[in-house]
Amino acid sequence: MPGTTTSHSARVTGLTPAAAAAPLCSLLGFALRAARILPPLPLPTWLPMTPVPDMAPAAPPAQRHLKHYWEDFLVGSVREFGQMPVSREAVLEFARQFDPQPFHLDDAAAEASLFGQLSASGWHTCAMTMRMMCDDYLLDAASLGSPGIDQLRWLKPVCPGDTLRVRLTVLEARPMNSRPGVGLVRSRWEVLNQHRVLVLTMEGWGMFRRRAGGQPQATPSS
Repeated sequence: MPGTTTSHSARVTGLTPAAAAAPLCSLLGFALRAARILPPLPLPTWLPMTPVPDMAPAAPPAQRHLKHYWEDFLVGSVREFGQMPVSREAVLEFARQFDPQPFHLDDAAAEASLFGQLSASGWHTCAMTMRMMCDDYLLDAASLGSPGIDQLRWLKPVCPGDTLRVRLTVLEARPMNSRPGVGLVRSRWEVLNQHRVLVLTMEGWGMFRRRAGGQPQATPSS
């Protein structure tokens, strides 16, 4: 009508201009509060002010007894560990969540691929390798994480029914210049199947806390 300033959206929906603008005002208020320009809204009175039992903060983990420090990873040492069975269900579940390429999910697509049969994602193989590393030594070590992997090769397909094992070789170890209490270890991990065929190799660095006194254990990394 002449003389009015009703917006197009208000005319279409039948809302008054104030009602049509309400959602935009709410979004603007949310953005301003997120940016800390406006104070936060008060909590509704029905929200509990104390944590309910199943939402309470988790208790700190029990103190671990650490066996492996930087000094225990001697250059040239080699060890084998782990026995990880590869199931069809695990291959499919990992692929569905993280690598849904057809040859990891479907038998017909896998048979038509270069693999010739259903095979695990290479990242699944890496994850299984990581679990064997944790179970064998990392959870008992003064591990401080890793700055990264230098090399990673998937050499053979890993298929349901395989059983994997890891061979670890320590290639280099040196103190970290910027942190006197930390040492760096460069390792090679080789993953073998039940036929002793290499399916994966990778090289990378780990960071470990140094032992007070700097002496290795009698049996390094065991």
